[in-house]
Amino acid sequence: MQISHIEHIGIAVTSLDDAIPFYEEMLGFKCFAIEEVPDQKVRTAFFQVGQTKLELLEATSEDSAIAKFIEKNGGRGGVQHIAFAVEDGVAHALDEIQEHGGRVIDKEPRKGAEGLNIAFMHPKTTGGTLVELCEDPNK
Repeated sequence: MQISHIEHIGIAVTSLDDAIPFYEEMLGFKCFAIEEVPDQKVRTAFFQVGQTKLELLEATSEDSAIAKFIEKNGGRGGVQHIAFAVEDGVAHALDEIQEHGGRVIDKEPRKGAEGLNIAFMHPKTTGGTLVELCEDPNK
């Protein structure tokens, strides 16, 4: 698997409307996109920080992974995942991880925010961190 860079850091928030002003007014970042990803039951907001993006994630359903993360975190948000861009394809990366005995959440790539193909590695494989693998299908 060829990882080229950190694609984004995912931060769970209870409300995009409440969180976005902090990133824009206090830190000086500009939100460049807000998007709903229905199959993941989230709304996202993106900020460019150098070559990396921050992705704020707000649950749109109580049974979403983000809602469960916030609940486990005492009702507060926080860093939920780190995403790496893979150059040789998410499907290839998933095969390679499993060949080396790693666990994955997604057996096949699926569509994520910004039209990226994504898949998640299981935190039991990564030492506790939720890791997302991403590829831009247009590259």
